[in-house]
Amino acid sequence: MSEEITTTEPVVQVSNVSVVFNIANEKIQSLKEYFIKAMHRELMFREFIAVNNVSFQVNKGDVFGLLGTNGSGKSTMLKVIAGVLEPSKGTCEVRGTISPLIELGAGFDMELTARENIYLNGALLGHSRKFLDDHLDEIIDFAELRDFMEMPIKNYSSGMVARIAFAIATVTEPDLLIVDEVLSVGDFLFQKKCEERISAMIEHGTTVLIVSHSTDQIRRLCNRCMWIEKGNLRMIGDAEEVCDAYSNYDGVS
Repeated sequence: MSEEITTTEPVVQVSNVSVVFNIANEKIQSLKEYFIKAMHRELMFREFIAVNNVSFQVNKGDVFGLLGTNGSGKSTMLKVIAGVLEPSKGTCEVRGTISPLIELGAGFDMELTARENIYLNGALLGHSRKFLDDHLDEIIDFAELRDFMEMPIKNYSSGMVARIAFAIATVTEPDLLIVDEVLSVGDFLFQKKCEERISAMIEHGTTVLIVSHSTDQIRRLCNRCMWIEKGNLRMIGDAEEVCDAYSNYDGVS
């Protein structure tokens, strides 16, 4: 008789992660100018610390929010978790499958039609052609863009791109869904529809990591939350408590 094994391992484990970018001290006008300066060793860079020694974990079933002002390091942190960026220091472990919604249009070819991009983006997420054939109508119907499937994505509004991207990313139930500000684009009714789908995924065991400027949205969706500011972790804990502290932040302290 086999013994049942239970585990409390987190879905995401971030340990002492820092991300440092080298930024040119002066504006380079062209590649030619860049190479000339590089040959003469005249290029000067400064370090910009986007994320500074941050540690946290996201447990299975969490709806984990990330708060912070523009440029605080939220999106950089999500890119590390999604495997888009390598941390300069520290480690990030993710257990299970990931569906990332990090940048609108990421993985899309703007010259291709929406229908063609469903297959392209779906393939990048690891879906087979047969899977996408079987779920094509579901994706189109959720996005509510059936009349625009043969239109190139370059002619889509940001809200229309968000609809397609969200529909593709949530056609299955991944272990981890990463959402970066996508729900802030588009009309209110579609945002509500997206939130309802996220809630259904949570009920089926999907862990969600979400960035939003809206503390109301974080309060509605999240049980835990992290506040990151200027690359530094300021607070982590219950979503209500973190949202309250963030709402009272004056940008000075």
